[in-house]
Amino acid sequence: MTSFDSSPTLNVWRALLALAVVFVMLATSGWTAVRGHQGSTEPRAVALAAWARGTLDNEKLPAPDASPRRLAHFFASLTATERTDLVRRYPLVVGNLNGAPIPLRYEANRLALVEARDTERARMHDSRLTPDGRQGAGRQMHRYESLLSGDRQILAFDPSDSGRVAEVFGDLEHAERISVIVPGVDTNVMTFEKTTRKYSAPVGMAQSLYAAERAAGPRTRTAVIAWADYTTPAGLGIDSAIGRLAEEGGVRLNKLVRALPGNAPVSLFCHSYGSVLCGVAAHRLPPRVVDIAVAGSPGMRTQSASHLGTSARVWAMRDRDDWIEDVPHLDVAGLGHGADPVSSGFGARVLSAAGAVGHAGYFEPGTQSLANFAAIGVGSYESVSCLKGNTACQRGISGADAA
Repeated sequence: MTSFDSSPTLNVWRALLALAVVFVMLATSGWTAVRGHQGSTEPRAVALAAWARGTLDNEKLPAPDASPRRLAHFFASLTATERTDLVRRYPLVVGNLNGAPIPLRYEANRLALVEARDTERARMHDSRLTPDGRQGAGRQMHRYESLLSGDRQILAFDPSDSGRVAEVFGDLEHAERISVIVPGVDTNVMTFEKTTRKYSAPVGMAQSLYAAERAAGPRTRTAVIAWADYTTPAGLGIDSAIGRLAEEGGVRLNKLVRALPGNAPVSLFCHSYGSVLCGVAAHRLPPRVVDIAVAGSPGMRTQSASHLGTSARVWAMRDRDDWIEDVPHLDVAGLGHGADPVSSGFGARVLSAAGAVGHAGYFEPGTQSLANFAAIGVGSYESVSCLKGNTACQRGISGADAA
């Protein structure tokens, strides 16, 4: 079994390589990648402006960033007719409100997707666009059509910029265990699902995990959320080497978890840059988050699991073929994401990833990595397969240090 710890000399060379790469990126692209984009004409910005001006029974509507508790109380006070009216008037707002009733969010996002699809369909025939522009509109239109197909449960949707979306598999309102998949770089509306390499995209990951959880715990009602509702880094540029987008995404993840219905335990499955997000969000998350499992992690922006500030069990895995192993695990003036979560010094419970191939293979059916995730998702900790020699994992499944 290959050790995940590196020699000091190798770590020094990796650190120097990382700094060289950073300087090259800065010299060729500057800091433009870290500046946010403003766009008051983006669909959701327009919808939020309308909501801010809107009223119901001559009363102003609550702030969309109000606490989930406040928003839940607001919707509970409305009649069915009033709720329907808000959905029809402001689908892009209601569909993304943490605290709004789950079925109402599904309904609102379906209306928002219809509007987005129709907009892109019109753009396909807009002579003012270039042929590439019209072709791009066609691809987006087909993506929205796919998200509208069948009885898909879209929990969040925003077509602005590259787009954000989240989808639920299972009955979220009555689940006994909830799993949330947090993906990494280059995740947006267009990459949310894939036909080829299906299980490397959030929808395929969630479908695979949901099926595996049902097999691992047939009597446990589970729900899995494919959560691509944050702005991810585009490629392996500056944004992927710093924590800005992870910090912003962590705020959104915290709001999601705090708004989930019921009191079912929540397990987070964080892939690649998604593990950076889970690391910076860990100390804010409520106690119902009982597991944080990372795969193919470049680091969690801390030196040890004990510094994450969470009572959740921290699990980690990496397969033998994952190129992320060669990314230097360092933090130099905010560049890099800190210690390697699968190293012995980090203190995570290191799991076997047998059968997984490459950086995006952890959710492939038939792999030990997926079986381990499913066991965690249904709370069957005694069924997980630890990496040989990882005492933290062995103690965890024996209950000696269970959270």
